[in-house]
Amino acid sequence: MGAALGTGARLALPPRRACGALRHWTPSAPARACHSKPGPVRPVALKKRGYDVTRNPHLNKGMAFTLEERLQLGIHGLIPPCFLSQDVQLLRIMRYYEKQQSDLDNGLFITIHDKGHLATMLNSWPEDNIKELLRDPLYIGLKHQRVRGKEYDDLLDEFMQAVTDKFGINCLIQFEDFANANAFRLLNKYRNKYCMFNDDIQGTASVAVAGILAALRITKNKLSNHVFVFQGAGEAAMGIAHLLVMALEKEGVPKAEATRKIWMVDSKGLIVKGRSHLNHEKEMFAQDHPEVNSLEEVVRLVKPTAIIGVAAIAGAFTEQILRDMASFHERPIIFALSNPTSKAECTAEKCYRVTEGRGIFASGSPFKSVTLEDGKTFIPGQGNNAYVFPGVALGVIAGGIRHIPDEIFLLTAEHIAQEVSEHHLSQGRLYPPLSTIRDVSLRIAIKVLDYAYKHNLASCYPEPENKEAFIRSLVYTPDYDSFTLDSYSWPKEAMNFQTV
Repeated sequence: MGAALGTGARLALPPRRACGALRHWTPSAPARACHSKPGPVRPVALKKRGYDVTRNPHLNKGMAFTLEERLQLGIHGLIPPCFLSQDVQLLRIMRYYEKQQSDLDNGLFITIHDKGHLATMLNSWPEDNIKELLRDPLYIGLKHQRVRGKEYDDLLDEFMQAVTDKFGINCLIQFEDFANANAFRLLNKYRNKYCMFNDDIQGTASVAVAGILAALRITKNKLSNHVFVFQGAGEAAMGIAHLLVMALEKEGVPKAEATRKIWMVDSKGLIVKGRSHLNHEKEMFAQDHPEVNSLEEVVRLVKPTAIIGVAAIAGAFTEQILRDMASFHERPIIFALSNPTSKAECTAEKCYRVTEGRGIFASGSPFKSVTLEDGKTFIPGQGNNAYVFPGVALGVIAGGIRHIPDEIFLLTAEHIAQEVSEHHLSQGRLYPPLSTIRDVSLRIAIKVLDYAYKHNLASCYPEPENKEAFIRSLVYTPDYDSFTLDSYSWPKEAMNFQTV
């Protein structure tokens, strides 16, 4: 259960339940204690009838209502006389959606009577730049530029407090799409006061480190044997770097030594000590090294085992860089994590062909499989945050975790890496297939829940004896409920009409 708030935060609200875990529920479903076992699915009785049912998105099943339900609920005739399963209805919507070729399909209407005059109609479109929202008379937001500074911070403070007052300390708030200037600052400000995380920082870090840990199963060595060069030093890069340092420390590498294994290149070149105007995050990873202007030169000097692109600079991993990486190491790790595809640092095909199939590749956008001249086919892995936040959020809410430590995101990365089969690794995949993501998320939630109880982070007691069964009982399901009336009969003699 969640709600999007502008472009900044999402809420995961616990339903009416003692410990606030997430589950599919209806108003007539009783609240369950933390240790309860899932019961059988029973028909749900409704007070609403007729038109009210069809206008309620929580109740309306469209053409999936049975004839009995339609008759009992008084909606027979209010929906088409056809019976379609949920899967078929979904297929109809997706087929319609996939037919849309561009935004113009939703905004410009052309008929057969307009033939011969289409250029005139296209020229009638009022703006070349359709993103100037403040000038749109139908724009429903405030007609001024974004507020900054203290007024902005006061608003967020009030929001965070109000949400907690309303929904409780266990309400999970997910921050997303905050600018670099605010992302780390707000994460550090709120992380130990509220139940929250920043997906752009921590979710991205977790899925990227998961890919690196999976790559170690190919290279057959330790994380401490690797040196990393980042193209980009924004919130995504910093999040990955911080989690890498944590992983290295877990392997026994001192923090100072761990940070020296991470080299960052931003728009001004290599981040080095003594450079002016470095913020706190960049200062931590500044190297004691002369200035270097280009990524190609940094790669030649550092000879990294892994390069990670998170700056949305298309083609940043040039053929020269890929050739150098392949000359330095037998199995170079090359992560082109920027998306969309048009912003990727390199394509999967370019990586595999230039490195002669030795590059271990992952991307933020989907790429098709690549077959080389020798006949070997690679299936590139896509590092998607969707591997992380559903499972983490479910585990956090299920255990009533009030503050989310970074250890949970490292734990999640380790688990995702172990979910990749040897067969998939041999194909070049560093992530489990997206088709398995629901089961992967479930197992992540179980890991998070187990960690919470072992480290005294959970507030939901007693501790469930069977955590897997407990988590499964909380998982939201999109399957429709069965709606019935409470229909029964009396004995025949009790219903006889009295006569004079």
